[in-house]
Amino acid sequence: MHKVYLLTGSNIGNALQNLHRANDFIENQIGKIEAKSLVYKTEPWGNKEQEIFLNQLIVVHTDFSAQQVLKSILAIETEMGRNRHIKWEPRIIDIDILFFDDTIIDETDLKIPHPFIHERRFALIPLNEISPNFLHPVYNKTISELLQTCTDTGIVERLI
Repeated sequence: MHKVYLLTGSNIGNALQNLHRANDFIENQIGKIEAKSLVYKTEPWGNKEQEIFLNQLIVVHTDFSAQQVLKSILAIETEMGRNRHIKWEPRIIDIDILFFDDTIIDETDLKIPHPFIHERRFALIPLNEISPNFLHPVYNKTISELLQTCTDTGIVERLI
């Protein structure tokens, strides 16, 4: 059984409903959700000329490999109506693999840990809520330590 940390995000339509729907798909197609963070209202990162996002961290137990999880995530995003045209564009749903156990994967289509975790408060804050002592396998720092040194100033506020 693998432990996967996923970050979901949405800023099109009913974003809160989109996160709940994504959770249902994830539980049905990837594995049991062990934990969920609060939902956070977050400033866009990368392309700031768009609506705010809602983000939530979920921890999933799965028998799938990291590649199988990625394949399932892409299928869920497509099924929910996501179209990929421009990097960092508005999206109905975005599901990122942040961690897969404490594995390091560096493939063309899959990089784990997610390469920008340490630069994104909207990922670190919900991670810190769920697993502050999780050790980043590349930086050898806990999530709490990474959050303390993160230079991102984007707004991240609890929604619920």
